[in-house]
Parts: sequence; C-alpha cells; structure tokens
Amino acid sequence: MQNRLKRWLFAGWLAVICVFALLHALHLGADFPNHTPWYSDWAKYTDEGWYGNAAVRAHLFGNWYMPGDFNPAPALPLWPFLEWVVFSFTGVSLEAARALAICCFFSNLLLSYLLLRADGPRWRALLALTLLATSPFLYAFSRLAILEPLLTTLTLTALNLAVRLPRLRRPVVSAAAIGLVFTGMMLTKSTAVFLLPALGWAMVLPLRRQWKLAAQCALASGATAALTFGLWMAMVVRHGLLADYRYLYFINDYVKPPQFWWPLLSLWWSFHGGLWADHILIPLAGLVAAGALVAWRAPWGRALHLDPVFGASVLAVAGYLLFMTLQNHPQPRYFAVVAVFCFFLVAMGAGTLLEHAGTARQLGWGVAAVAVLAAVTNAAWTISFAAFPEYTFVTAARSLTHYIDQHPNGKRLLVSISGDQITMATHLPSLCDDFGIQDLPDKMALYQPGWYAAWNDLDPGTLADLHTHYSLEQVAQFRAFDDPDRNVLVLFKLHPLPRGKVRDESDTDMQGPLPDDKIEIPVE
Repeated sequence: MQNRLKRWLFAGWLAVICVFALLHALHLGADFPNHTPWYSDWAKYTDEGWYGNAAVRAHLFGNWYMPGDFNPAPALPLWPFLEWVVFSFTGVSLEAARALAICCFFSNLLLSYLLLRADGPRWRALLALTLLATSPFLYAFSRLAILEPLLTTLTLTALNLAVRLPRLRRPVVSAAAIGLVFTGMMLTKSTAVFLLPALGWAMVLPLRRQWKLAAQCALASGATAALTFGLWMAMVVRHGLLADYRYLYFINDYVKPPQFWWPLLSLWWSFHGGLWADHILIPLAGLVAAGALVAWRAPWGRALHLDPVFGASVLAVAGYLLFMTLQNHPQPRYFAVVAVFCFFLVAMGAGTLLEHAGTARQLGWGVAAVAVLAAVTNAAWTISFAAFPEYTFVTAARSLTHYIDQHPNGKRLLVSISGDQITMATHLPSLCDDFGIQDLPDKMALYQPGWYAAWNDLDPGTLADLHTHYSLEQVAQFRAFDDPDRNVLVLFKLHPLPRGKVRDESDTDMQGPLPDDKIEIPVE
C-alpha cells in the first residue's frame, strides 16, 4: 500500500511538471513577457533574427549569405542549420523558430532528469525539474529562438555521457562522442569554451581510480574536438568567410575601463546579475556550494565533492561568471545557462543533506522548504505570463510591413537593428544598420534600400551614415514592447539625394537633422 501511494505521488508530481512544461509551448508568437526585470535584454528584438538569418534568407531569398551584412553563421552555424531544417517543413516564421527552442527546453528537462538520476534518488531529480519548469525566468528566455537553449541541450548531453563513462562498454569511443558534442557546443555559441572545465571534471572524476583510462578518454575527447572544429575552420577559410567569423568576436569585444581594478567590479556585477534569474534560488545555490566547500570534511560535504554532477555544476556556473566578468557586459539571457546549473545545486544540496543525520538533515529540510516556497511563487508568476500573452511586436512588424507595401518607395528593403527579426516575422527583406563587415554607407550604396526603422530615437552616428546617400522622412510609428528606451518602432522613408550626390560622412553636421529631413523623434 505504501509503495502504491508513493507511485501515485510521483505520478502526480510528474504530471504537474509536465503541465508547466507544456505552458512554454503556448502562444509562441507572443511577446517576450512585458514588464519584467529583464525588459532591457536586447535578445527579444534582435537575437532571434540575427542568429537565424542564414536559415531565413536561404528559404526566402535563395541565398543564406548577404555580402557586407551581419552574417554570424560562419562562426555559429548549428542553430541556423537546425532552423533551416525546421523551416523546410513549416515555412519561415517566428513561431516555428521558437518551437525549435521549446523542443530544446523539453530535451533539457529529460536530460536533466537523466543526469541527476545517474547517482541520485528520483525525488531529487524531480525537484530540479520542478524548479526548471516553474521558473518564470526560464519561461521567458526558453521561448525565444536564441542560442542558449541549444547550448544547454548539448552541454547536458555531454555531461550525461561523461558521468557514465565508467559504466559504458566503450568509454573511449563515448569520450570521442563528447568531443564531437563539444564541437557542436562551440558552433552553437562560442562561450561554450567556458563550460569546458565542467565537462572535464565530469569525465575525469568518475575515472579517478583508473588514471590510464582517464587519460585515454581525455585524449580521445580532446583530439575529436580539435579535429572536427579544425575541419570546420578549414571550410570557413576555404570559402572566404574568415572575415565574417572574426567579426563576431570583434563586435563582442567591449571596451574595458582604464582602472586596473575593473575586473573586481565586473565580477561583482556578474555575481549580482544572478538575481535576474531568481532572487531566492540563486543565493540558495550559492549557500549550498559555499557550505559544501566549508564543510568538506563532513560526510555530506565529501558526498557532494565526490559527485561529478555537483562539481560540474559549480564549474559551469563559475565558468560562465568568468566569461561575463572578462566581457564586462553581462546580459540577463546569459543566466539562462547559469540558472539551470544553480537549480541543480539546490536540488542536490537538499538531497545530500537529507541523507545524513543530525544538523545536516535539518539543513536539508530547510533547503528543500525554501526551494518549494520559491517554486510555488515562481509557478504563480509563470502562470500569469502564460495566461496573459501580448502580441505587440508581431503586430508592429506586420503593421510596418503593411505600410511599406501600401506606400512603395524604391526598393522593398528595410534597414534596421531589428531588421532580421522583422524579416523572420513578416518576410520583409532587411539589412542590419549596426553590424556588418561592410560600413553602413557602403552597404547603402550597394543595396539601395527604401526604408529605415529605429527604436524611439536616432543614433547620431547612424544618422550620419544614412545621410551620405539619403534624406529621411518620418512616416509612421508602431508601439511594441515595454522598454522605455525601445517601445516605439519608428519608420522612415529614405529619399536618395538628387543626381546621385554623396555627402561626406565626416561632416559633423551630418549627425543631426538636415533641411531636407522630416524627423520628429530625438537624435541622441
């Protein structure tokens, strides 16, 4: 009777997790949730289009590559390739791209369960899944067609292989597979290199008493990763795409402060940024990790130290915090990876503490109680997101495209920071005004667009670039999103200068409105 009741309880618990997981798949065309602490993240109006533009262009325009424009696919090809496959069946749409991200999220739940069940009880794995499925932060970012969901999927795949190496019939072959998966991680998002210590720990710790096999596995994994990544780089060079590959790293190299102590301030900023993901669970994960370090001689501390999943989770969090510190530019979406491993730390800490008597068990009940309280609070927030979807961006993009179609003006080609995002939503051809290996004035001369769109205000440098070939006429605006700095999408007609005239972009007067412009929004 007791076993039957336990089975029913676990079945009910799993059903609740499945319900919250399925909420992620509803209303895929809706906005990134408005009025959240993550409102300023650029991903919601740029990244889905940027990192999928190769797939979109290949299907809509017959060529994935647009010379001179922003082409991230040579550096990060895996996600656009998967989108290209999906679009072959569904056609190009934001909903289809986001459905692919949701498939990654579902995979992450399954892989998380398998990882935590490798050497742990079922309830511990279900607790981690509960934290993942009810998290409003992960609800918001796992529904975007960005790179983090796939990177998490590949990382969890590699970790599942790594912690099981001693039990596999051919561990060296499996280690080589880990190297192949790591190449996939690098070709999904280059920040995967900061997750390498976590993979290494998960591989070596289970084989610590078999040093020869550990060395063979490490060699097989490293050689496979080096060979496969090298083959891809050879293809990039062979096809003349090295400039596009390098450009991705150029635009992500942010200017560092002149003070020598800036890394400390950046590290604090990165640590503090974890509160974006969760105000309760992230600090709790930090306390569990710190407690395990302090109590390393205690039985529960040793148990966590000898668990490869716990150590790999700590290293994954530390690696990503190091990346954000060195970049000095943390964004909320980066914590979509960090949050997963922090939730693991909470579940594993509760599970291990409860297995030991005395004070440890009391602490375990405390960790579990706080985790459940956080899950309940987060569940209510996530339900509110799912119950009240908004569609301001899709509406704005469609209205903008409709206006362009109803008021022809030269080429049906839009220049905008959100151009690729709009293209994915409405199939309107576009260029990026901010990124590209070719300067904007040269791109304008080459492609001769008819339209430009900006958010709320005009950047003086961009306006100067536009002025080299065009005057601007503000014609329409469309409300979207909640960021007070980016909640109005403003459309301009681009009028070519008479007789093919080209202005000198170095003229400082070019950075403000000129007599032949009609601009109502501020230039700042």
